[in-house]
Amino acid sequence: MSPTRRELLVLAAAAATAGCGYRVAGRADLLPKSVRTIAIPAWSNATVRHRLSERLPAALTREFIARTRYQVIPDPSQADAVLNGGVLNLYSYPTTFDPVTGRASGVQLIVVLQAKLTERATGKVLFERLSIEARQRYEISVDQVAYFEESNAALERVSQDVARQLVSAILENF
Repeated sequence: MSPTRRELLVLAAAAATAGCGYRVAGRADLLPKSVRTIAIPAWSNATVRHRLSERLPAALTREFIARTRYQVIPDPSQADAVLNGGVLNLYSYPTTFDPVTGRASGVQLIVVLQAKLTERATGKVLFERLSIEARQRYEISVDQVAYFEESNAALERVSQDVARQLVSAILENF
């Protein structure tokens, strides 16, 4: 084999392996190119905790703006796609107890949601999850004087977690 031919084979092998399909996770965008604007209207809420259904659209809006090329607009009738969703259930139960007082000192919060992204012009469902489960744990002060309501902060953390996960799932159509 001549050196020239060997060099060509090495270059051909390098070129063939350069496009191997690997990519950085979270960077794909598998939505149709026709989608440039997304509306995220208020989400439905089947629970007694109203704050979560108010926080989720705001967290999703921030996440779409920070991580994607899409413009989030308020009017669903003007958007290329609409992201609807709802809070189906919210559970919270104590996980740890103070050995002195017997009162709960740790709580597990579980939120069950659903989401659907629809292309407005065609009605085609671009992404749908009928059941999304998010969890968050928070502490409760056993000292009544120093008591601080931590459940609202836990709901805020859940909404941010759900927004990150949901935007990633939508972009990667996973």
